[in-house]
Amino acid sequence: MDLKSRLNQDLKEALKAKDEVKLRTVRMLLTAIKNLEVEKMTLATDEDILQIMSKEIKKRQEAIEMYEKGGRQDLAQAERQEIEVIQSYMPKQLSEEEIKEIAKKVISELNLKGPKDVGVAMKAIMPQVKGRADGKLVNKIVSELLSGS
Repeated sequence: MDLKSRLNQDLKEALKAKDEVKLRTVRMLLTAIKNLEVEKMTLATDEDILQIMSKEIKKRQEAIEMYEKGGRQDLAQAERQEIEVIQSYMPKQLSEEEIKEIAKKVISELNLKGPKDVGVAMKAIMPQVKGRADGKLVNKIVSELLSGS
């Protein structure tokens, strides 16, 4: 079953179960998917949907930071719950060690030497970890490896 079908099915189940968080989150995802389809004038692929989900997680993480700075733990908690729902549809995330192994392999294959090669390494690594690792984390690991620390 593709992701969009799974989301539609889960929407129905969340309605029946009266699961407000899941209902709200799945509706938001389906709306974002629909907007993308209208924009592209084609059906969204699973890869498109994963990109949407990654963006939505990032938005919520930024919102959590803002809410916590403003002392609104209730709103921050709501965002965390939505992140959990979205992550349930994402592929298993890679650990730092797994990312480090991929980065080391790419760095040695491309014979990259210093901090100036971070962009080249990122360009080679990101397609391999797409949807399974946060770009900021990958960048941090690559920068550490190339700076020699």
